[in-house]
Amino acid sequence: MSQEISDEALCRRVAEGDEQAFDELVTRYQGRAYRIAWGILREAEDARDVAQDAFVRLYEAAGRFRGEARFSTWFYRIVVNLCLEHRRRGRWWRALVVRDVAERDGARLDRLPAPAPDPLDGASQAQLMTRVWAAVEGLSSRQRAALLLSVQEELSTSEIAAVLDCAEATVRVHLHRAVMALRRSMAETG
Repeated sequence: MSQEISDEALCRRVAEGDEQAFDELVTRYQGRAYRIAWGILREAEDARDVAQDAFVRLYEAAGRFRGEARFSTWFYRIVVNLCLEHRRRGRWWRALVVRDVAERDGARLDRLPAPAPDPLDGASQAQLMTRVWAAVEGLSSRQRAALLLSVQEELSTSEIAAVLDCAEATVRVHLHRAVMALRRSMAETG
């Protein structure tokens, strides 16, 4: 597959049963899908499962891609919807089950950022990132999704609105509330 082929064209080929086109889309988007899922779910195993499910959904729904939005927007919407669905499904038992000992003790290896090249800078950066991710966990699912799509995936407000299936004004409200909550949280723990 040539890199010049657009994602939209690849999706049309997937709808026609082209396995190579599907493999190319997986190659292009697997890292992004995992990053978005992990950012919303904050659990590595759950994020891997949701990202994988998103590609299954992509394969099944490729024929329904109408091209009204960019492929990435359409696919991110699949990922975010699966994450939100996963969180809703899991909510009932999480209140009943105590998290494992490692999580209670704060040993959240899957949640730490990648180590920085300079160990001295890395320690303070890791502490800051741990605080930031802890604050992000306190956001609602919609706020977290809007924030991650904006910051990590650098989507515009209109693209985020398409992914979250809401108005652009709603996206701006989610982003504003997320930023304000993060500022408050960081000030409190700072």
